[in-house]
Amino acid sequence: MATRDDRNVFQRLREMGEEQLNRVLEEMMSSPRFADILGKTIQQAMATKGSMDRNMQTILSLFNLPSKADYKKLSTKIEALQGSLVNLNIKLDRMLAQQQDKAKRESPARETPRPKPKPRPAAKPHAPEASSA
Repeated sequence: MATRDDRNVFQRLREMGEEQLNRVLEEMMSSPRFADILGKTIQQAMATKGSMDRNMQTILSLFNLPSKADYKKLSTKIEALQGSLVNLNIKLDRMLAQQQDKAKRESPARETPRPKPKPRPAAKPHAPEASSA
């Protein structure tokens, strides 16, 4: 069985409960030394992330692979093209509607033409019978 000393910090914090945990966090944050250490740790983490991102960008470009930034640029361009296509479709629909309205106004009401009957196949001429002489 695990003794009280064998448990890690997270297990102890979980057992403490929310109220006691809030009190401990408030005490820690009120300490200027702790706040300074926490701030420096966050700054170092962000600097490390930035250098990792730059290194990953370099590696991807060496292998001629697109990066996240490349995908974002392409996505922005695709969205712009989609917007242009929507605008063109709207304009085309308006132009077609105007042409249809104009054609309706210019042409009087016509009767619909009846379909022409299909021509009948011509009768095949009978071949003369060969006479035996």
